[in-house]
Amino acid sequence: MEVTIERILPGGLGLAHADGQTVMVALAAPGDRLRVRVDRVKGTVAFASIDQIISPSEARVEPPCPYFGRCGGCDFQQLKYEAQIAAKVEIIKDCLRRIGGIESIPEFQITPAPNQWHYRARAQWQYDSVRKRLGYFESGSRRVCDVAECAVLVPALQRTLEDLREQMRDDLLPDEARYFRAILGDGGVAIAPSLSSPTVRQGSPGSLQAEMVTEITRTIHGDTYHLNAESFFQTNTDLLSQLIDAALGEATGKRAVELYCGVGLFTLPLARRFKDVIGIEDDPAAADFARRNLSNADLMSARIEKADVGQWLEMMTAPSAQKEKRRRAAALQNVDFLLLDPPRTGAESRVISGILNVQPERICYVSCDPATLARDLKKLLAGGYTLDSLTAFDMFPQTHHVETVVRLIRS
Repeated sequence: MEVTIERILPGGLGLAHADGQTVMVALAAPGDRLRVRVDRVKGTVAFASIDQIISPSEARVEPPCPYFGRCGGCDFQQLKYEAQIAAKVEIIKDCLRRIGGIESIPEFQITPAPNQWHYRARAQWQYDSVRKRLGYFESGSRRVCDVAECAVLVPALQRTLEDLREQMRDDLLPDEARYFRAILGDGGVAIAPSLSSPTVRQGSPGSLQAEMVTEITRTIHGDTYHLNAESFFQTNTDLLSQLIDAALGEATGKRAVELYCGVGLFTLPLARRFKDVIGIEDDPAAADFARRNLSNADLMSARIEKADVGQWLEMMTAPSAQKEKRRRAAALQNVDFLLLDPPRTGAESRVISGILNVQPERICYVSCDPATLARDLKKLLAGGYTLDSLTAFDMFPQTHHVETVVRLIRS
């Protein structure tokens, strides 16, 4: 089947039409003329792979990574960087219109990454102890693509990957491990699960092994954060200061609430602007790190509650005659600012309902998935909020992923 790619869809696939079918093509570029093979069909939609590039798009470049097309990590390496940015703008607009029902989308731009390569300061490598493979899952499968060099890793994590591969060859990695997570800090690299082999414990001064630590610190926007390799933290630290500025804007006031606060990336700057801040985090370790980070910064105006976000909102906003619940619920009265940075799956329906019950004056929604963002915005806009501003950051060059920051005001 021969097709011409019209545009890039949310999810990173190229859109084409042929023989009465909608065809979605992996690893395509807008304007490509391709011969494709259909891998599967779902209704009137065919999912296809490229057999031959008949006429390449002007936006197409030769992917530099030898694992491109097999590794499931980077799916935009075939695009010039300017084309990647343009595709992400259209992905955001498409989701807001089609899923969110938003016709009047504010003009916005994507802040490009300072480093298009070697930016990733956090990674998870899959480990196949039987076949002795270490890398990332292959596209669309649970097979491990054995990766010796990753073009998007910061140099310190590339050295960590090489060190782990050397230990794999020497049979020093634990067979029960299924993955290794690594994160770069100001003074070393933390790995999970932690390794206890003599080569790691007794690394000579200056060696990579000597740099491995159980937890790290990251200094962002003048604040220092303690965390470990299991903690969620943005993978591209180059843009974090700008991300924080965009999320908070000029927000100040008496009371702020942060949902899914993690180790406190936004909580610390919020605590410098508001008299009372509550951060909600479900993961016990992340909540402990957030409390510690606030304490180390001497920010006593903020407190962290370890709780499921949806359950916490339901408990705090449900009518109750109990004195303690009434007292705690009073903390959610007259909220000036509410920030949420949920996982890729977005906020649960009960979380959105809880936010609408709280009725904060302003909301900031930080999202890494335009589709779930649009789904949740539709409910918030229907609940009495107006879209105030929209901005985006290319936190994930060479992939279709994009970070979006939306600010809302109560109508």
